[in-house]
Amino acid sequence: MKISVIGTGYVGLVTGTCLAETGNEVLCIDIDESKVKLMQQGKVPIYEPHLDVLFERNIKANRLRFSTNLEDGLNHGDIIFLALPTPDGGDGSADLSYVLETSKQIGKLIKSYKVIVDKSTVPVGTAERVKEVITAETNIEHDVVSNPEFLREGFAVDDFLKPERIVIGSSSERATNLMKKLYKPFVRSGNPIIVMDEKSAELTKYAANAFLATKITFMNEIANFCELVGADVDKVRAGVGSDSRIGKRFLFPGIGYGGSCFPKDVKALHKSGKDLGFNFNLLDAVIKVNELQRKILIPRIDNFFNQQLKDKTIAVWGLSFKPETDDIREAPALYMIDELLSKGVKLRVFDPEAMDNVKLKYGNKLYYATNMYDAVNNVDALIISTEWSIFRTPNFSKLKENMNQTVIFDGRNLYDIDDMINEGFYYSSIGRNIVQ
Repeated sequence: MKISVIGTGYVGLVTGTCLAETGNEVLCIDIDESKVKLMQQGKVPIYEPHLDVLFERNIKANRLRFSTNLEDGLNHGDIIFLALPTPDGGDGSADLSYVLETSKQIGKLIKSYKVIVDKSTVPVGTAERVKEVITAETNIEHDVVSNPEFLREGFAVDDFLKPERIVIGSSSERATNLMKKLYKPFVRSGNPIIVMDEKSAELTKYAANAFLATKITFMNEIANFCELVGADVDKVRAGVGSDSRIGKRFLFPGIGYGGSCFPKDVKALHKSGKDLGFNFNLLDAVIKVNELQRKILIPRIDNFFNQQLKDKTIAVWGLSFKPETDDIREAPALYMIDELLSKGVKLRVFDPEAMDNVKLKYGNKLYYATNMYDAVNNVDALIISTEWSIFRTPNFSKLKENMNQTVIFDGRNLYDIDDMINEGFYYSSIGRNIVQ
């Protein structure tokens, strides 16, 4: 099949590459000329595990091409995916300006029947709005489908190639059949293609993300309560997670969720409800708790140093919002960095993939370490904010040699309490007793 993907962010580039991998001819469109030139040269503009191999293979096979010309994309594809940004509009709502402006251009340029697919995460009713915008510009037949993505950054390629489910929101039999044909190679193991109306499909995506964010936030609240009563959150988590009705996943306490999806999507669903006079009381609490959780280590650090943080040197391991990505959007590490800089702290930071993105944000305000041990040279404390695998089993003897004080504030509970006692570290984590 001939497919066009408009927008080459995480979702668009993974979508286009993986669709090419199953033999489709894919043309990806983006307005960023420098980014398109980079991709035409065979270079992946984002870090996503395993994407580079598929990317290179399909470019060589001429199944994956790139252009800045929207008209070329519309002429090429029978199915047109919209994988455009829907950022926070400032009031919690999703900014649909990219989606609606592109839809208007599609209406002006479309020459034959197309299936327009909303792949971006969009509020309920967006497919209807996209249809109205296109129809205002043309009489040519077309269908608008909602096909939300369920891709985890760091696992996006696997999630696309082996989906747990595919959701298609469509009221058109013709469009539905085309979408089923497209996705048939991805569900050979029997995982479902679930067809529903467009609004239900749009809400399914928001509901899924909001529920997962709620699960994370609930465990963070339990962790904070554990500290007050002297319970161990690891043991509580094991006991709770063994219940099949609850499950083990998304029960790891920490310093809050971040990224491009959960914060934005929870706020957008909350705002959509408010606009209709409906108050998502639960989501209101989730948003507030997460905002507090991102900075929960700051008072502890401040108290440890007796409110004398000025000119202290602290290392930060992990800058991306989660491991296996270079994405720093809404990363808890950045909120802590901002707080610590405001208190006059000198910061030495390290992340396996996100350093370049952090440099663009902070410039020379930070010391960018060459490796994890360089980061802790002569520091008064270490903060762990992202659970990258390389941080899980460090050389503790090397840490002791390099650090001025053997003090760790662990926002991801990477280390065993008994190990920290044996190693002789001051160790403060989430929902567990402090090792002194």
